[in-house]
Amino acid sequence: MVTKGAETKQKVIDKSLHLFSVKGYYNTSINNILVATDLTKGGLYNHFQNKEAIWHEAYGQAVTIWKNIVFDNIQKTDDPLKRIKKALDNNLRNYLGADVFEGGCFFLNMLVELSGQSETMSKCVLKGIFGFSEVIARWLKEADEKDMLKPDLDFTEIAQFIVVSINGCAALYASTHDPKVWKLTLTQLNAYINGLKV
Repeated sequence: MVTKGAETKQKVIDKSLHLFSVKGYYNTSINNILVATDLTKGGLYNHFQNKEAIWHEAYGQAVTIWKNIVFDNIQKTDDPLKRIKKALDNNLRNYLGADVFEGGCFFLNMLVELSGQSETMSKCVLKGIFGFSEVIARWLKEADEKDMLKPDLDFTEIAQFIVVSINGCAALYASTHDPKVWKLTLTQLNAYINGLKV
């Protein structure tokens, strides 16, 4: 059974995630969060030590939302290259292109805003971004072990290139909201992956 306290904490996380996504971390005040949640300062601080603690919880929720979208139906795919393509399709079409977060790609927005401002928070975002590239690198290694790829490929470099491309796409899409941006990126990344095959 969910307690009233747990419901209140989740409400703060939900509303704050939306505010951070739309307004940014630094442009979201504690007062904005209080208004959005109908809480008093005492009620808010009963659940969270400060705004950064709220951000970490909101970030965790954003990661869960992203993972549920990007890794949907992935494990059903035995072919590691098809798995990569499915993850990219989910990421670009169903996450970025579906405007899951009103302010655009939550992670890219946070990384840009927090870089040079909060080392701990920006490192948290970078860890997640590079974590995705590590997953892609593992899938590439699996494809190599199945003799699906050309010899002597640098899986880490390839995976990082893919993730950098996704984030570049997110930046362009945020400024244009033109679906051609993510569709073209997806087409080009699929062609790039096909070019790695034996």
